Amino acid sequence: MVIADNRGISPSLMAWVEGKYGVSAKSRILGWQDLIARNQGLDEQSQLKLVNDFFNQVTYSTDDEIWGKTDYWATPVEMLSINAADCEDYSIAKYFTLREMGVPIEKLRITYVKSLELNQAHMVLAYYERPDAEPLVLDNLIGRIKVASQRQDLAPVYSFNGDGLWLAKSRGRGKRVGRSDRISLWRDLISKMANEGK
Repeated sequence: MVIADNRGISPSLMAWVEGKYGVSAKSRILGWQDLIARNQGLDEQSQLKLVNDFFNQVTYSTDDEIWGKTDYWATPVEMLSINAADCEDYSIAKYFTLREMGVPIEKLRITYVKSLELNQAHMVLAYYERPDAEPLVLDNLIGRIKVASQRQDLAPVYSFNGDGLWLAKSRGRGKRVGRSDRISLWRDLISKMANEGK
């Protein structure tokens, strides 16, 4: 899935964003496009920090407040257009942006966790430098990227990416249990992204 190719985000999508959400939304999308284009050749650690910092500037809000729904996974374009997000939206946007910047899919997992301090479900993005490495956690609750063992406030439940779905196994990679398209909200998100601006 291509968000921004060598020519950038399509003019028709930009026109759609401006028409539906306004000039400020278009400006945020252009900033995102620029982030991707300027940093594709950077080392992955630098990319992680840039992307984490970029999206963590977006205002946190609940799905009920933003969309009037209990659970809604916004596309990165929707998130930046309205300049508001919940934890799933941050994780999804970081995942797709890092993929566009060239980070291999096998290094990234959107990870459903329980926030022990908040006593509620939460979502983060995990980055595995190597298959056997302890993952780094990109989170909207804590701006600094930390290794999973430094995030004792999170209990992993399951993780997924475009290639698969895994049940959590402590702080490791977990057991593969199938394809990510088993998650209906993920299927809906991919469909929305494919049809955005059309």
